Amino acid sequence: MSVDTGSPVRLYGSGLDDPSALYRSMREEHGPVVPVLLEGDVPAWLVIGYRELHHVLSTPSVFARDPRRWNAWDRVPENWPLLPVLVPLPNLLSAEGEDHRRRAEAVNDALNGADPHELRTVTARIADRLIDGFCGSGGADLRTQYAERLPSLLLCWMYGLDDDRGEDIASALTTVFNAGPESVEAHGRIAAAFGGLIAERRERPGPDVVSRLIAHPAGYGDEDLVAELVAILGGAHQTTTEWIGNALRLMLTDDRFSASLSGARSSVREALVEVLWEDSPSQMNAGRFAAHDVELADRIIREGDLLLLGFAAANQDPWLNPPGRSAAAGTNHAHLSFSHGEHGCPHAARGLAEVMAVTAVEVLLDRLPDLELAIPAEEVQWRPSPWVRGVVSLPATFTPTTPHTVL
Repeated sequence: MSVDTGSPVRLYGSGLDDPSALYRSMREEHGPVVPVLLEGDVPAWLVIGYRELHHVLSTPSVFARDPRRWNAWDRVPENWPLLPVLVPLPNLLSAEGEDHRRRAEAVNDALNGADPHELRTVTARIADRLIDGFCGSGGADLRTQYAERLPSLLLCWMYGLDDDRGEDIASALTTVFNAGPESVEAHGRIAAAFGGLIAERRERPGPDVVSRLIAHPAGYGDEDLVAELVAILGGAHQTTTEWIGNALRLMLTDDRFSASLSGARSSVREALVEVLWEDSPSQMNAGRFAAHDVELADRIIREGDLLLLGFAAANQDPWLNPPGRSAAAGTNHAHLSFSHGEHGCPHAARGLAEVMAVTAVEVLLDRLPDLELAIPAEEVQWRPSPWVRGVVSLPATFTPTTPHTVL
């Protein structure tokens, strides 16, 4: 890999607890395209400039998606913790061209098959049920007892899974996103569980995402179906969990929101948009691969080089956010937190994530309007993952209330 000037930045170890400071340091030393090292000192480029990242996302013919193009596979050990996010799979994340368009259409159709009104109703019912589990105690960890559980339970309902099986899968997915030594094994558990689910749905179809994908004209085989279901779950569960948790943290710690928690439905949407700008759940993503030698922001990117997509860093680019002005103000949706271009988050998945996030926060504030953070704001800890941005826990207190009767 070609590196122009400056030492590559290690994207593992220390420094990940304050990504904004890390991005500022990177920008000062390297500019909008940064040479970086992944676990095991595997080289890559991290694109942190808004204009540069927008260009990369908009030109798939130059910055392609298929991981088989990568020129550093010979440097990757067998149990490399990042294998689950880079290994080539037969799904819409790895596909290119017509194959990608076929898969994206199938995923959108499968997700859109759920009635929007029913989706909101079920989301609210799940939220009520989770709140019923802790509302009488006067205290709860809003991340582990609420934000982390709601997306997985709704996705389970959409897949036709029972709660226990769904939560087992969601727990394994969290292990994958932590990119630790257990990530490869956890990814295997998820794939095995979906293989069994697909066999069940082929015998007994139902009104669920899995059955709709099986029946879709795209003509999925079992291996493709497993890979697609993992991609949908990974894109929807983890990031929506962090989106909900980060919005609740903002509303409980920022005077602009905390003073109007009760009945603050307009503030909920404002907080969710601000989080996408300032604490994007998707910090970075792997990635794109240069289809040929190309120059990007005065860097020579060689054919097959890996580019990491620095969504969070690009959202904070001073070019976009000059001192004294915040792009997060109002309802500006020009952030890159859902990616961009033909490989961006599918439209149906964005809508699903918004339904989950808005409903989760609104129902919680309606039920527990006097929520307060149980620890000083500065003691809230962030997960150390370079890939996702989310709190470790979010302990809160409130006046105990009587559980609802949820049918």
